[in-house]
Amino acid sequence: MKLHRNLVFAVIDALNLIFNEGEYADKVVQKVLKYDKRWGSRDRGFIAETTYEMVRYKRLYTEIADVRAPYRREDLFRIWAVWAVLKGIPLPDWKQIEPTPERRIKGKFDELSKIRKYRESFPDWIDEICEKALGEKLWNAESAALNQQAEVILRTNTLKTTKEKLRKALLDEGIVTEPIKGYPLSLRLPERANVFVTEAFKNGFFEVQDASSQLVAELLDVKPGQRVVDTCAGAGENHCIWPPLWKTKDN
Repeated sequence: MKLHRNLVFAVIDALNLIFNEGEYADKVVQKVLKYDKRWGSRDRGFIAETTYEMVRYKRLYTEIADVRAPYRREDLFRIWAVWAVLKGIPLPDWKQIEPTPERRIKGKFDELSKIRKYRESFPDWIDEICEKALGEKLWNAESAALNQQAEVILRTNTLKTTKEKLRKALLDEGIVTEPIKGYPLSLRLPERANVFVTEAFKNGFFEVQDASSQLVAELLDVKPGQRVVDTCAGAGENHCIWPPLWKTKDN
């Protein structure tokens, strides 16, 4: 894998804003991706995925790098070097990256990987509470699952289209999707893609939503005239995830 200096520097800038300035990771990634309009999808994917993974495993990587907050820029490069070594990526000969003890990094990783709170990068208090509540065996499985990259799942907006028509519309734009058994409105992407630039998204044919979350509306079985308060609406962008609500006569 060939590393480009401007992409790595973008990751370092993102980590600084997240770790030191306390900004939200998703907002930071959006901001950093605007640095250079010439970046292609692969470049943007590298920045986003690397940043998110380093945030996800912050405790593990900072422990191996032996750095503490607030993180100086050289500290952030050390954390990034740990990530690169563990990914098997040859380190570039840049002045920002001091000689990196690769054997020590791998040895420290092997040591810390035996300890769940470091392996899965959870704070002590969360690790202790969850083990007490779930038991060690279940918490081991759940903590590992929580660190898996989420799949891209779409929810069809049945006010504007059908799942079959949505699937065809996305395929026409080069995006392959597949239905999920037991989830009537869901489509899964076997390979990740930026669905937000598609005409289907711009036309309001779907929203991105976890498959299990999509079942909530089905299980509620909302009837015309009933009121539902969505207390987990986040920023409110999922306005199309409750089709039954908008079919009432009053609305």
